[in-house]
Amino acid sequence: MSIKSYTKYKDSNTVWLRNVPEHWEVKRLGYFFEERREKVNDVDYQPLSVTKNGIVPQLVTAAKTDDGDNRKKVCKGDFVINSRSDRKGSSGAATLDGSVSLINIVLKPRDEIKIDFAHHLFRSQPFQDEFYRFGKGIVADLWSTIYSDMRNITLAIPPHMEQDSIAEYLYRETEKIDALVSEQERLIALLKEKRQAVISHSVTKGLDPTAPLKDSGIDWLGNVPSHWEIKSLKFIANVQTGIAKGKDISGKSTIEVPYLRVANVQDGYLDLSDVATITIPIADYSRYALCYGDVLMNEGGDFDKLGRGHIWRDEISQCIHQNHVFAVRPMSVSSEWLNTITGSGYAQFYFMTRSKQSTNLASISSSNIMELPILLPSIAEQIEILTYITKETRKVDDLINNSQRSISLLKERRNALITAAVTGKIDVRGL
Repeated sequence: MSIKSYTKYKDSNTVWLRNVPEHWEVKRLGYFFEERREKVNDVDYQPLSVTKNGIVPQLVTAAKTDDGDNRKKVCKGDFVINSRSDRKGSSGAATLDGSVSLINIVLKPRDEIKIDFAHHLFRSQPFQDEFYRFGKGIVADLWSTIYSDMRNITLAIPPHMEQDSIAEYLYRETEKIDALVSEQERLIALLKEKRQAVISHSVTKGLDPTAPLKDSGIDWLGNVPSHWEIKSLKFIANVQTGIAKGKDISGKSTIEVPYLRVANVQDGYLDLSDVATITIPIADYSRYALCYGDVLMNEGGDFDKLGRGHIWRDEISQCIHQNHVFAVRPMSVSSEWLNTITGSGYAQFYFMTRSKQSTNLASISSSNIMELPILLPSIAEQIEILTYITKETRKVDDLINNSQRSISLLKERRNALITAAVTGKIDVRGL
């Protein structure tokens, strides 16, 4: 549906707004809001978090100063925005009383502006860009905006009834878009489950449903094809641990080399957009050097990082790896089969049940990795299974990519709609 524009516009004399409807009031932000600066504690005032989804109750108790009053008071109907540029988009209208960390700016609206309209205006992309343009700092890509600068941002505000119309329209339309995004996200989750099921079934049961089975002797693995071998990983591969930072290299001949970190080793691919370097003794290089065909695996971190990995194919010369990334070097098995096994559901289950765990974190030792049972069909059957997995997962990956593109387009549509409505480029009255 095409939405009409307003009939008359005027120049706002500001770049981020440009022309605005003629009857909208153009004034600085400080005319419509005052800063709420009262400090409180998180005992008497519920701690709130400022997120990209709005203002929500904080799940972790905030740190306290000696007097305990290290929070800013928030009242229902205030608008709160995180002042740091690395938290861009973290803002929203408060729907309950409470307190937020001092890094946030708390705005109390005056009578001239409705908080529901401000919620959409301040969360629009152009306003966020303008807000952080006023920021100051000495660290690249990390600065903060203070209220004394923020108050000088020019706003264009429609009359009260029109603010209500715009807010109601945007709540209704964004709810529809968000519902479509949620559907696509659920579809992606189901497709990923299907992808994992294809891999796990293929590497534990094979492709022949009539093949006789035998008890694997492992409760959580169950029956496997009777003609397959089962060997611990230590008998078919070596596990190489990586280098730890901070070693004393004084007085030694050194070399600076690239090295892989956990962030570089993703699930099924390598992210080499940001590879760090490290200076090590020349004598230590061969101990940590990666070789073509190594299966890289993460020691842990967040649960989703545990055991994830990919095959190293000499993408970077003279590269080593840190101690939180294992290099599993095949001896009597192909890299492709080993990588598929370690990425399967049964291997992930093994890693999780044998890892050291704390809140949202897990890590596994090299000795536990070496005990991972590896199922070994014949070489010919391995190739057949890998070919099948590649074909089937490619179909699923195509569907996942389609859904991800749909989500991107929906989010672009959402942002564009909000921007057009709150800056007066479209007239949604009566819709």
